[in-house]
Amino acid sequence: MKSWRRRSIHWTLLVAGWTLGACAPPVGPPATPARPADAGPGEEASATAGWRHDWAEGAVFYEIFVRSFADSDGDGVGDLRGLAARLDYLNDGRPGGDDLGVDALWLMPVFASPSYHGYDTVDYERIEPAYGSDEDFATLLEEAHRRGLRVIVDLVLNHTSSEHRWFVGARASRADPRRSWYVWRGGDPGWTQPWGGTNRVWHAAGEESYYGVFWGGMPDLNWRNPAVREEMARVAELWLARGVDGFRLDATRHLVENGPGQLQVDQPETLAALRDLAARIRARFPEALLVGENWTGPERVALYYGDDARLPGGDGLPASFDFALASALVAAARDGDASGVRAALAATAALYPRAALNAPFLTNHDMIRVTTELGDDLEAQGRAAALLLTLPGAPFLYYGEEIGMANGPGRRDEEKRAPMPWTGDGPGHGFTAAAEPWHPFTGDPAGRNVAAQFAAPGSLLAHYRRWIALRAGSPALRRGDLFLLPEAPAGTVAFLRRTEGERMLAVHHLGLSAASLPLPFPCAALSAAEVDGAVELGGAEGEGCTLALPARSSWVGRVATPRP
Repeated sequence: MKSWRRRSIHWTLLVAGWTLGACAPPVGPPATPARPADAGPGEEASATAGWRHDWAEGAVFYEIFVRSFADSDGDGVGDLRGLAARLDYLNDGRPGGDDLGVDALWLMPVFASPSYHGYDTVDYERIEPAYGSDEDFATLLEEAHRRGLRVIVDLVLNHTSSEHRWFVGARASRADPRRSWYVWRGGDPGWTQPWGGTNRVWHAAGEESYYGVFWGGMPDLNWRNPAVREEMARVAELWLARGVDGFRLDATRHLVENGPGQLQVDQPETLAALRDLAARIRARFPEALLVGENWTGPERVALYYGDDARLPGGDGLPASFDFALASALVAAARDGDASGVRAALAATAALYPRAALNAPFLTNHDMIRVTTELGDDLEAQGRAAALLLTLPGAPFLYYGEEIGMANGPGRRDEEKRAPMPWTGDGPGHGFTAAAEPWHPFTGDPAGRNVAAQFAAPGSLLAHYRRWIALRAGSPALRRGDLFLLPEAPAGTVAFLRRTEGERMLAVHHLGLSAASLPLPFPCAALSAAEVDGAVELGGAEGEGCTLALPARSSWVGRVATPRP
């Protein structure tokens, strides 16, 4: 995978030649779904071989909470058959269609669990019965792959449910063979959760306590135990062999704890365990994607990529979510000041391995939805989406963001994960035939739903479709390097994306008043590919062009290569 590191550029030199030196390698053909690497008789593929992630670089992912996406059987709960029936909305597999155009799906937990959210697994080998059967999941994978959609699923490595048979046996007897699969000690030393507050992380069980950083119903696995590491690697390989294309790895910062406070996160043993897991998966399934949930700043996220000298992009996790950039994107769209976005891009470029795959996003299932964060300002949401979809890496969208789906009235997780409104017809709004869905709809489902926006050219959904299509049709936007233009106005993010044969200039003005941006290119070298707002180009012949940017506008276009 190619670099998107920010480099020092003397932009004045570009006025005359507007060239950026040696081009990045050409874009390769799409890869096939994740599968074991070929190996000769009796030999394993080398763990030092690189990942084959051409399919993931630049891909647009769509995060789905299956319970809330589409209900096929009328019980008020979304399921796998319902999701399969809605795949054409996401990507119908045909070029030039009116689908959303995403490339891959991330399914929140689909393994058996006693909770609505699924993050407390009771069986890593079985699909949650409320969502359907193992056969339903196999059919979903087949239908997704037939359309060219990849599918990654949540894998909860850090903990199990307290109802998992492993923990039930371990809690009942010190002699249980899986007692050491969990973390025990005598008494409660008084540690609290590392992100703050007063919640204790040690939970009484007879004369001893067990460690569970999130709560007592989710006991942490003991990642110091080789048997645990072996079992979780086996589970990962099992689902990859069944056809999934990778995993979003939950709570990866918390695998090993060495004491109270910040000694519960980012420990060397955690990094070593993830390196080992990545090497094992890479050896057999080099096209499988692993995306870490490392909710912290770029300095610490960089640790999870591993050593770039050992493997291009690092020998740890090949991708991590960019939480710092997400906060900066939403703040910029809300406040009209893009300096935080520029700083976040510069920080990740300076700290991450050169070939690292970033995973930018706006919000996810643990966060207040972007619509609510932006005060239901659709124009601000449009600017945030356009910026996200022109950035390097693999951007992730949260289901419903493309229609401006709002958060519920509270801050509980359920309010962030409400059902998807497909139509304006109540009470099920196309999500379910039941009189009541598992959770009430949020916002204005009768007025803001997929059907209402699908054929409306000025809708937020149409806006997302246009920008995703622009990205899909541009090698530079999907996989190119990023060069930030310096000294842009406070409300503006401007950058050049470049691959061999194509240079794309993206200018996003999130400011609440008009601005102008001088460019190191003559206007004749620029051809617009997508414009939101009455952006105007001006400048004398042979001189640099100036973009006149109305409030909240975007201009993306190709930069011609000058003749020698």
